[in-house]
Amino acid sequence: MRWILVLSGLLSSTALAQSQVDSPALEPLSTPYLFKLTGGLLLVVMVIFVLAWLVRKFNLNQQSQNGLIKIIAGLSMGTRDRIVLLQIGEEQILVGLTPGRIEKLHTLSQPLDAPEGQLASSSFAEKFNRVMGERESR
Repeated sequence: MRWILVLSGLLSSTALAQSQVDSPALEPLSTPYLFKLTGGLLLVVMVIFVLAWLVRKFNLNQQSQNGLIKIIAGLSMGTRDRIVLLQIGEEQILVGLTPGRIEKLHTLSQPLDAPEGQLASSSFAEKFNRVMGERESR
C-alpha cells in the first residue's frame, strides 16, 4: 500500500515536471535572456546616475541639521574648484573649496543681503515647492 502511494507521487511529480519543461523557458545563455538581463542592468545604472545628478543639482547633500551654517552663494571656478559664501551666525565668510583643501579667502565686514528665494541652504520642501511652482506656471 505504501509503495503505491510513493509510486503515484513520483509519477504525478514527473508529469508535473514534464509539463513545466514543455513551457518555453529562456535558457541562461540564450540571446533573448542576455538582452533582457543587460537591459535591466542598464536601467538600474541609469536610475542611479539620474538620482545622483538630482542630488547634486539641488544641493541636497549640503543641508545643515540645525541651520547654524548657511550657504548664501556659490560659484564654480572650474571642474573641481568653487568659491562659497557662508553665513555663520551674523558673520559671512568667503571660502575657497578644492578637492584637498578649504581655505578662508575673506571675512566680509558688512554682510550681504541675499534674496530670500536664492538661499542655497533652504529646505528640500521649499526647493520642491519652488520647482513645482515654476512647472505649473509654464
